[in-house]
Amino acid sequence: MSQTVLGSITLGYRPLWDKSRSVAAIQLFIDARSDAPVDAVQLLNALQELGNPGTPPLLLSVKSPQLLRDLLDNAPRSPYWIEVRNEWMHSHAMPQRVQRAHQRGLRLVWRGEADEAPAPELAACFFTRLLRLSPQAALSGLQAAARKRSDPGAQTDSPVLAGQIYEGIASRLLMEHCLDQQQAAALLGWPDEDVLHALQHKATAPDYSAMVKLVKAVDEDLAVEQIEALLSEEPILTFRFLAYANSAAVGLRNDIESLRHGLMMLGYKQLKRWLQEQMPQGSRDPNLLPVKAAMVLRARLMENLMDAGVEHELAREIYLCGLFSQIDVLMGEALGTALHRVPLSSRIYNATVRNSGPYAPLLQIASAQESDNGSAIRSLCHEHGMGLEDVNRALLHTLSALKK
Repeated sequence: MSQTVLGSITLGYRPLWDKSRSVAAIQLFIDARSDAPVDAVQLLNALQELGNPGTPPLLLSVKSPQLLRDLLDNAPRSPYWIEVRNEWMHSHAMPQRVQRAHQRGLRLVWRGEADEAPAPELAACFFTRLLRLSPQAALSGLQAAARKRSDPGAQTDSPVLAGQIYEGIASRLLMEHCLDQQQAAALLGWPDEDVLHALQHKATAPDYSAMVKLVKAVDEDLAVEQIEALLSEEPILTFRFLAYANSAAVGLRNDIESLRHGLMMLGYKQLKRWLQEQMPQGSRDPNLLPVKAAMVLRARLMENLMDAGVEHELAREIYLCGLFSQIDVLMGEALGTALHRVPLSSRIYNATVRNSGPYAPLLQIASAQESDNGSAIRSLCHEHGMGLEDVNRALLHTLSALKK
C-alpha cells in the first residue's frame, strides 16, 4: 500500500536550524497530484516504514488543503509535526478540525505572517508558530539587533518572539538576532549568501571542531571506514585532503581520487600530522556549519538516488560529486577552477560544471528536492526515467540517517 502512496506524491525538503546551528527538524514538502487523492493514514504509514526514531522531527508541509483536512481528521498521534497555513483556516470547518486534531494529540504548527495570529480559542492547539517577518518587521528586527550588539544589556522591543520558528531570514545579523538574542526555536532555511559574503570571496578554512574530532578518532585507532565517514562530513577538509594526498610533498606515484585510497596510502600517523598543521587556521565560525551541512545532505541524497549496491568506490564517487557541487562558494573561486586542483573523475567534473554525464541527473534531482517545487521534480524524474517512488524513498532514507 505504501508503495502506491510514495509513487503518487512528490517530496522535497528544507532543514530547520537551531541555536547550535544543528538540524532541529526537517520541513517535508508533500505535493499530491490533483487527480490522485492521497490517504493520510497510508501516507503516515509509509513515512513510518522508512523513518528512524532518533532523527530530527519531520514538519509535514502539504500543498493540498484536501490532504491537510484528511490529516487533521484521520491521522493518529505520531511524532510528526503538521503545518496548518493561516490562509486555509477560514474554510471547510478548519477551526473545528484543528481542535479535534489537537485533542487527539497531533502536534500542530501554525504558519503565517508575523503580524497575524491564530484565533484566541485556537492558540493552544499549536505548540509553536512558523512566522514570516514583513519588510518593516525585518527592519525593526535589524535595528533591535544593532542596539543589542552595541549594548547587550539594553531592553529593546523586537518583533521576534522567543520559542517561535522564522522563515525567510536573509540577513546574518537578523539570523543571529533571532537565534542568539531572542531565543527563537529555529530558522527555516539559512541566510547562506549573507554568511558567505563575509568571506569576501576568500577560501574558508576547515571547521576546527571537525578536525579535533578526527584527531581524537585517529588517537582511538578507529576503523578506516569511521575515519573516512568523519572526514567526508567536512567539505573543505575533504577537498584539502585530496589536494594534499596528490601533492608533490607526499610524492605518491598514482593519483588519489578517493578518501579511502588516500587514507590507506598515507596512514594514520601522517593524517594526524597533517590535521594538526591545519588546526591553527581552523574556522570557528558556527554560521558556516549549516552551509556545509546542507552540502553533506545533498551528497548523501545523491548517493541514495544511485543504487550503487556493494560498489563502495562508485557510491563514494557519487558522494564526492554532491559534496563538491557547490564547493566554489567556500573556495572563493569558480567551480571549474577549484575542481581542477584535484584529480577527480571526469564524471564529477562533467556533472557539476558541464551539467552532463551519468551523474548529472542525480545532481539535478537532488538539487530540485531542496525546494517545494514539485512540478520541477516530477519533470526531471520523467526526463531522466526515474520513478517518483524511488526518488521519494531515496530522500526518506537520507533524512532517516540524520541525527538529532
